[in-house]
Amino acid sequence: MAGNTETGGITGTKDKEYNLIWYVESCLNNALRLETYIQDADRDGDSDVAELFRKAQADSRKGAEMGKQLLRTRIGG
Repeated sequence: MAGNTETGGITGTKDKEYNLIWYVESCLNNALRLETYIQDADRDGDSDVAELFRKAQADSRKGAEMGKQLLRTRIGG
């Protein structure tokens, strides 16, 4: 959220925690979407593009895991 106003009173979740939740969700959604792109590239026989998307997917998974670890320490899971 833009600005200097904490919106946790509205959402019930502090902005930094909400941002982490959003980040993890975005990484996971990206990993899912990239699976389709990998399949498309594989189907077309384009191993260079498929490899690019596999690397991006691995990065998205890594980002999601890092975000989940931070969430665990911050919201006590």
